[in-house]
Amino acid sequence: MGRLSGERRSVDFRAGALTGAIGDSITVVPLVVALALLTEVSLPHALVAFGAFQIVWGVRYGLPVSVEPMKALAALAIAGALTYAELALAGVVLGGLLLAIGLSGALASVERWIGEPVIRGVQFAVGLVLLETAVGLAVDDPALALVGVAIAGAFALAGRGKASALAVAVVGVATAVVVAGVPTPRLPGAPPTLAFGAAVTRATLDGVVAQLAMTIGNAALATSLLFSDLLDAEVTPDELSTSMGVTNLIAVPLGGIPMCHGCDGVAGKYAFGARTGGANVVLGVGYLAAALFATPALIAAFPLAMLGALLAIVAVSLARNVTDSGNRALSVGIGLLALATNLGVAFLVGIAVHLAWERIGG
Repeated sequence: MGRLSGERRSVDFRAGALTGAIGDSITVVPLVVALALLTEVSLPHALVAFGAFQIVWGVRYGLPVSVEPMKALAALAIAGALTYAELALAGVVLGGLLLAIGLSGALASVERWIGEPVIRGVQFAVGLVLLETAVGLAVDDPALALVGVAIAGAFALAGRGKASALAVAVVGVATAVVVAGVPTPRLPGAPPTLAFGAAVTRATLDGVVAQLAMTIGNAALATSLLFSDLLDAEVTPDELSTSMGVTNLIAVPLGGIPMCHGCDGVAGKYAFGARTGGANVVLGVGYLAAALFATPALIAAFPLAMLGALLAIVAVSLARNVTDSGNRALSVGIGLLALATNLGVAFLVGIAVHLAWERIGG
C-alpha cells in the first residue's frame, strides 16, 4: 500500500521505536480517557482496536503512521452532542465513505470543494467545543484543575509542550490507581451492543459532514504530504483514505471508536524519534496490554477536574490551527457559528461562503 521512493522501509525496533511510540499516544490517550469517562465507550475495547490497527498499519506501510481518534466526532461525544450509538454509526458511515472515496481516487475532487479555510474552521470549532466542556469539568474542583495546568506548564517550560497532555493523563491515571488500587488484569469480553436504528439522527449526520472535512484535510492530504516531507516516502491520500475506511468498518462494530491517520500523530512520532512502523508495533502492544487493566473502577476514579485540564490542553492545540488559515475571518466565523448552532451547519455554511469567496476573488 505504501509506495516508498528509494529503498523499501522495514519495521525496526531501535531506540526511536520506543520513544516514537509516545508521539502518537499524546493525541490518543487524552481523548480516549475522556470518552471512557463521559460516554458509554468501553475503554478496554477502544484500546484493543487502537492496538490492533497500530500494528496492522505500521507493518503494512512500514512507516510511523498514526492511528488516532476522529477528533470532531470525539469532541461532540465528549460534549454530549452525540450518544455512543450516534458516534459509532457516524464512524461506520465515514468508514464506508472513506473506503469508496479512496478506491475511486476522488479525494482531490472532494478537497477542492471543501477548501483549506473550512478545514481550519472545523478544527477551530472542535477546539472551542472541547474547551467549553473542559471549563465545565474544571469548575467542580478548580484546585485540582490547576494542578493539571501546572503540570502542563512545567512540561512546556522544559521544551516538552507536545507531551504535556500525556503527562497530565499519566498523573490522572496514577491518582486513579491510588484511589481504586491496582486493577486485576482481565480480558475485555464481548463488545458493547449498538442500537444503530436509534442513531439515525440529525446529530449523526452533522457529525459525519463535519468530521469528513477534518479527515480529508488533516488525515489524508496533510499526512500524505508529511510522509513525503519528513521521510521521503510516497503514500497517496487515496491509500490513506482506503485504510481509514477499512479500519472503521471493522473496528467500530467491535467496540472501537472512529479512527483516522491524523498528521498530528505522524509529526508527534517523528519528533520523538520514530522512523519506521516499529513505533506502531511498540505502541500497539502497549495499548493491548493496557486494555487488560482498564477496569470500570479505575476509570471511575480518574479525577474529572484533571480531565478538564487535559481537554483544555487538547482544545488549545486544535484551536490554534486557525492561525494557519488562508482566510482567518472565515475560519473563525465557522468556529463561532458552530458554538451558536452546531458543527454540521457551520461546516455547510462555511463551504458555501468559501466557494462564493473564491468565485468573487477569481
